[in-house]
Amino acid sequence: MIETSPTSAVFESDIVLRYTDGPESALCPTTLNFDNIIGTTTTSFESDRFDKKSTDGTNYCILQGDILQVEYTDPTDASGSINTVTDSATFDLRNGVLQSDKSVYIIGSDLILTLIEPDFDLDNDSAETYDLDIIEWDSDAATITMGNQGGKSNAANFDPEPTDFRETGDSTGIFQIVIEIPQELAQGGAVDRLERGEEIVLEYTDWGPSGSDFVGDEDEDINLTIFTSNFGATVELDQKVYTWTDKVYVTIIAPDHNFDSDLIDEIGETSLDPVKISTRGFNLDQYKLVETGTDTGIFTGEVILTGFVHDSDGDATTGSSGGAGTILGSDTNPRTSPKTNGGPTDGFLQTDDDDGITVSFEFSEDETVVGSALIRWNIGEANWLEASYPASGTGVVRIIDPDMNLDPEAVDNFDVDVWSDSDAGGIDLTVTETNEATGIFEGTVFFTTTDESSGHRLRVSEGDTITAEYEDNTLPDPYTTADELDITGTSLIGTIVPPLERAPASNARVVNAFGNVLTTVSIDQQVQIAADLANGQDREQSFAYLVQVQDANGVTVSLAWITGSLSPGQSFSPALSWTPDAGGTYTATVFVWESIDNPTALSPPTSVDIPVS
Repeated sequence: MIETSPTSAVFESDIVLRYTDGPESALCPTTLNFDNIIGTTTTSFESDRFDKKSTDGTNYCILQGDILQVEYTDPTDASGSINTVTDSATFDLRNGVLQSDKSVYIIGSDLILTLIEPDFDLDNDSAETYDLDIIEWDSDAATITMGNQGGKSNAANFDPEPTDFRETGDSTGIFQIVIEIPQELAQGGAVDRLERGEEIVLEYTDWGPSGSDFVGDEDEDINLTIFTSNFGATVELDQKVYTWTDKVYVTIIAPDHNFDSDLIDEIGETSLDPVKISTRGFNLDQYKLVETGTDTGIFTGEVILTGFVHDSDGDATTGSSGGAGTILGSDTNPRTSPKTNGGPTDGFLQTDDDDGITVSFEFSEDETVVGSALIRWNIGEANWLEASYPASGTGVVRIIDPDMNLDPEAVDNFDVDVWSDSDAGGIDLTVTETNEATGIFEGTVFFTTTDESSGHRLRVSEGDTITAEYEDNTLPDPYTTADELDITGTSLIGTIVPPLERAPASNARVVNAFGNVLTTVSIDQQVQIAADLANGQDREQSFAYLVQVQDANGVTVSLAWITGSLSPGQSFSPALSWTPDAGGTYTATVFVWESIDNPTALSPPTSVDIPVS
C-alpha cells in the first residue's frame, strides 16, 4: 500500500476483484452467457474481466450478498498493544433505469438517452462504453435492436453520437448516447415510415436486477415509452384572391418538421413530405420550402403566376414586360417550371382564365393539409390625383389595375389616352408602375395654353375638362376574355368652386309685373317668384332655375323652370310666374341645378311663404 502523500499517513491500494474471486462454496453457473448480458460478440470481454476459471480449475463465484472484509493488524497502537481493525462491504446488484430527455419527439430530432446502471461500472478508474444493441426499439414501424448486433446496420438508422453508450465519468454508472428519431425503419427487407403520434417503446433487459444471486440468474425488462409528435400543419397564402401574374407567397407552419433546432430545415422536396403547388391545369411537384430561421418550424417559399396567352393592353403586339420567350400577340410569357424538385423561389406556374391555386402538403403518411385561393381579373380605375389643375401646371394620372402588373419582379408600364376640351386629339401618356408588383401606375401631364400637344404636354384652356382613358382587356366574370371596357377619369382646368357655391340663390320673393314685392296675393292674381343668382367663378356656368309651389298640405300645385347661363362674375334675378286659383297659405321653393338632365345642385334651396286670400 502506498501513502497518498509524503505526510498524509494515509495508505491506499487498488485491488481488482474478478468474477471468480468468490468463496469455494459458491460455484459459478456453467450456462452463464455473457454475450447476452452485455450485448457484445467479443470473447476478450469475458477473458479480460470475467475469467471464470480459478487457479484450480473450479468455478468459484462472487454472489449477491457476499461480504468482503478487510483486516489490518496494528502491531503497536496508542497504548503500545497489538490492535486489529476491520472494515467490510457487501456485494450486490442494482436495478437499471432508462431515461430520455423528453417524452415527445419530432421525427428527425435528437433524443438524449440515459442508462443508469451501476452494475456496468466494472472499472472505477475509467469511463466505459457499451454497445447500443442493449436497447431494443419497438414501434409500429419496426421492432429491432438499435445497434449492429449480428452484422446488421441498424445503428445507421439512428445516427448515434457517440456510436456506443458512454459513461459520463469514472465510476458514475451513468451512460448516455444521442440518437436521431428516424423518418423510416427497415426490417425484413421492408421499409416503413414512422407516423406522427406513434408510440415507441425502448427496452433494456437488466440481467442482474436487485435480489438476484448472480448476473444471469434472473432478468427484468426496463421499458421507456416515448412518442413521435403530431402537432399537425397549416398552409397559408398571402392573399385570398390573386390576379393572373401575381407572385404567390406560401407559408407552411409545421412544427413536426423542425428536425434540428440548430439548423434551417427544408420541407417538400422529397416523397416523404411533398409540397405540391397547382392551378387547375398545371402543377409543380415536390416544391421545396425553407425554414424562416433556426427552430421556428415555419417554412416559406414563393411562386410566380405567368398567366396565359392574351393581349392585355389591346395593342395586338408583344408586351415588353413578358421577357425572353414571350409569345407573339401576348403580353405575358406563360410557362410552368421546374415541373419537379424546385423551390423555394424559382417556381413559375401557368394559369388559365378564371382559375385558382392550391398548395398541398403531406405532413405525415396519408395526412395532407391544403390551402387555396382564387385567381381573378379586376376592373381597373382611372383618376386624376386632384379635382382641378391650373392651366399652366402639371397633373398626375393614376391607373389602378393589378392585372397590368405583368411582371411582379419588375416595374411595368403601358400607354393611356389623355385629352382636353381644347385638344380632343390629345396625347398618348405612358404610365409607369409605382414599384414592383403594386399594380398602381402613374404618369405626369404638363399643361400649356399656348403650345401644341406633344409627348407628355397637353394643350388646355381655362374651364376645360381633361380626360384620361385606357382600354381594360382583363375583365372578371361575367365578362369574357374577348370583352373590353373603356376606363376613364376626369378633372378640370381652373379654380374649383364647391357645387353649392357655384350659383347661390338668395332673397326669394314674390313680386308683381313691375318688380314690386308683394306681401299678400289675391286669388287669380298673376305674380312672379324671383330670386337673386350670382356666378362667383372665373368660368361660365349654365343653370336651371326651378320653382315649386306647394299648398298647406304639402301638395305640389305648380312646378316650372327656365334655363340659362351666367358669365364669370355675373349676377342675375330670374323669375317665374304663378297664378293661385284658391285661397290659403302656399310655400314657393327655389332650386338651382346644373341642368334639368343633370340635377346637380348649384345652390341650397331657398323658400318664401305666400298668403293668398
